[in-house]
Amino acid sequence: MEDDRVEQPESSRNVIIAGLLGIAAILALYFVGSSLLDRAEKGPDPETIMTTSLEALQAQNRLVPFTARFVSVVTSRQERFAGLLDAERTLILPGTARYEIDMAKIDRGDLDWDEASQTLTITIPDIEIAGPEVDLTAAREYGETGILGAVTDADELLTRANQQGAIEDLRKQAGGAVPLGLAREAARDAVRRNFELPLRAAGIKGARVDARFRSDPQPSTAVLDHSTSYDNALAEAERRRNAKGE
Repeated sequence: MEDDRVEQPESSRNVIIAGLLGIAAILALYFVGSSLLDRAEKGPDPETIMTTSLEALQAQNRLVPFTARFVSVVTSRQERFAGLLDAERTLILPGTARYEIDMAKIDRGDLDWDEASQTLTITIPDIEIAGPEVDLTAAREYGETGILGAVTDADELLTRANQQGAIEDLRKQAGGAVPLGLAREAARDAVRRNFELPLRAAGIKGARVDARFRSDPQPSTAVLDHSTSYDNALAEAERRRNAKGE
């Protein structure tokens, strides 16, 4: 009998503990379910998706959306001894330029989400041109220095002048309006895809992404002047004449 009296309180405690654990489990399930239901009703959080996409881009360090290959043709000429001796040499030198964006320069403040239009506006740093990297294995040189090259340093001077001129010309080509325009458009498209696809995959089907460069002009907010059409102007003039009794 004494053993029964000792075991009974222990059994009661076990029942109470089990009951409390059951209640705690039910409450935990309730709160988790409520949180999931609330999140499902509100839909995906674009801010979280934007931040994750930005971190993924920043991890790439530098984005190379566009590369272009150029060819420079440069000719140099040397004359000595009052034009009695001359030498000429032409260099054909190809080179490749990379158009890069430093992703580390993009921060959270460059992202602007407009809930009403479901549009994300991203401001990205300007294009940086790397290179051009010359392809010496594909370089071709033509011309003869003749006697002048044999008795002077004309050969070395012509080679140096051609190389310097070709590299300068390649840089000029790389910075031209056409390749820069193509590079900027490729960069916009690459950044746009990196943000638009995750947003749509998360369920924001109507999400749009507008990528713009820091050097782009700010969009105008001025109200457009809607000019009166010719017919409306005539009708307005007729109305005024009738009002004056003419």
